[in-house]
Amino acid sequence: MKFLTVIGVTALFAASAFADPAADVRCREIAFSKSVETRDADLFASFIDADARFVGNSVLHGPAAIAEAWGVFFSADGPSILWRPQFVEVLDEGTLALTRGPYRMLSKDEQGVESENWGTFNSVWRLHEDGQWRVVFDAGSPSSEAPAEAVQALLDEDDTCS
Repeated sequence: MKFLTVIGVTALFAASAFADPAADVRCREIAFSKSVETRDADLFASFIDADARFVGNSVLHGPAAIAEAWGVFFSADGPSILWRPQFVEVLDEGTLALTRGPYRMLSKDEQGVESENWGTFNSVWRLHEDGQWRVVFDAGSPSSEAPAEAVQALLDEDDTCS
């Protein structure tokens, strides 16, 4: 029995040695966006670190305040937003990561006229003991123009995360 346990533990460490933390963070970022795209507020909240700070026109502290402020994206007639990471960097120690990339927001005014707004997001992710990456810091910067077509194409790519 000890032999099987040793083999199991060795296999676990071998698998984690070959794991790609950047790919894991990339997939978490995409899943985070998809939680908003599908208007799943509970799933969205599950990606947010208990000590998170989202920085915009003000600083939002913690999952409850963040989820409340983002509530507009979860209503059927609210604006839509999606984003994808262009860059993913993980520190060598493997528990902190940065993602950065384009976002696109579509909204309608009172007359029903649709507008498209582009920007860049930056998220800092922390790896928790349960093996899940959660957003610790998030900030976005609007842009006065759409990004280059190659950057826009990131939003249309099929992801390889499942």
